[in-house]
Amino acid sequence: MTPLLQGKNIVVYGAGGGLGRGVSRTFAAEGANVFLAGRRLEPLEAVAAEIAADGARAEVAVVDALDERAVREHAQGVVDRAGSLDVSFNLISRGDRHGTPLVDLALADFMRPVDNGLASSFITAQAAARHMIAQGSGVILSLTSGSSRSQGPGMGATGSADAATEAFMRHLAAEVGPHGVRVAGIWTAGVPETFAQADDTNEARAAGAMTGEDVERMLGPMTMLKRAPRLQQVADAAAFLASDRAAGITSSITNVTCGLVPG
Repeated sequence: MTPLLQGKNIVVYGAGGGLGRGVSRTFAAEGANVFLAGRRLEPLEAVAAEIAADGARAEVAVVDALDERAVREHAQGVVDRAGSLDVSFNLISRGDRHGTPLVDLALADFMRPVDNGLASSFITAQAAARHMIAQGSGVILSLTSGSSRSQGPGMGATGSADAATEAFMRHLAAEVGPHGVRVAGIWTAGVPETFAQADDTNEARAAGAMTGEDVERMLGPMTMLKRAPRLQQVADAAAFLASDRAAGITSSITNVTCGLVPG
């Protein structure tokens, strides 16, 4: 069977993070030419090395997704070298702060994830959409936590940031759809592999950080499937949405929370 993403040129922003790593490796395994973008070179090179060990190849570039000029120039470079930009996926961290009641949260802590999430989504999607409109095809992906549809204490601005990004993506889908460009989202939350693991928890625990095992114990019983979503499940959903097999899907969000957030 032909790989889902054979020959597609895909840019992943935030590719050095936990979600970015898993998604990028799956895209490469499905035949894509993956362009890894992020603010720090070392984690990007580590992901590229893992992809190479899997028998594929990825290009690395230091790009700040909040820098309009850098994103535009990188996107143009991808098109110049590869011939097209087929999929763009923004997975940068937004700086969400959890655990503080909204009535006690500083304005800067509230606005940070809203500003970073919406601005990076706009900058990366706009840069990609201009090329995709010209070529008559493409997919723009986003990822949020589903907090725009759920309520709970201590979530800070996560719900507001998710809602802003999701609204932007729906409006973008309406504008670029007639040009053959799709816009799709994924909900996920509490993916254990993106947290510290049991064999490297000394520093994490000293800093008060949750581990993957902590997340599984806390969130697993709260989901409909009684387990937290796995990184590979999120990556597989992203690969499907990026592929031509999802050609009828746009302006919608795929729920990969194992039922933590009702659809």
